[in-house]
Amino acid sequence: MATAIPGQALGNAADFAAGSGTYTRHGHVYASVIGLPKTKPKVEVVRGKDATAVPSIGAIVTGTIVRINPRWATLKVMVVESVPTSEDFQGIIRLQDVRATEKEKVRIDRSFRPGDIVRARVLSLGDARNYYLSTAENELGVVFATSLGGATMIPVSWEQMICPKTRVVEYRKCAKPE
Repeated sequence: MATAIPGQALGNAADFAAGSGTYTRHGHVYASVIGLPKTKPKVEVVRGKDATAVPSIGAIVTGTIVRINPRWATLKVMVVESVPTSEDFQGIIRLQDVRATEKEKVRIDRSFRPGDIVRARVLSLGDARNYYLSTAENELGVVFATSLGGATMIPVSWEQMICPKTRVVEYRKCAKPE
C-alpha cells in the first residue's frame, strides 16, 4: 500500500484493530500520521525515513497550517502526492485561492486554524521561500482538525466541523472525503 496521510481511510474497523498512528471513526480505521500502513495483526502507520518528494505545479500536497493572517495561511508541506518530504517546504494559501466561488466572502480565520492538516494543490512555485497553493476544489481543504476542546473534529458540511465532546461548531474549509 502507498504512503498513508492523516485522515486517509485504511480499512473497516471490523476487519482491523487500530494500532499506533491510526484512529477509528464511524466503523473505519484512519491514519493519524504520515507513513506506511502495516496491517498484521492490526493496522499501524509506520513513518518512513528514506522516501522524499519535491512539490511541483499541479501536485496535491498535504501539510500542517503553521500561521494565519487576514490575507493568507502558511502551510508546512509534509507529503507530496502520497510521498513524505524529508526537507522543509512551505506553502501559502492566499485568500483568493481558498475556494472557487464567493471569493469575496472568504475569511482565512474561518477557513483554517494553526495545527489543521490540509490537502491543497500547488498553483505555482511562488517566490524563493514559498509555493502558492489552492484549496479551491471540493476534494481540497482541511482533512484533520482538533477543536479548542482538544477533540478530533468531525466535518458536518463543506464549511463547518463539530467537536464531538463540546458540540461546538467551528468554521473550516473542509475537504470532501475521497
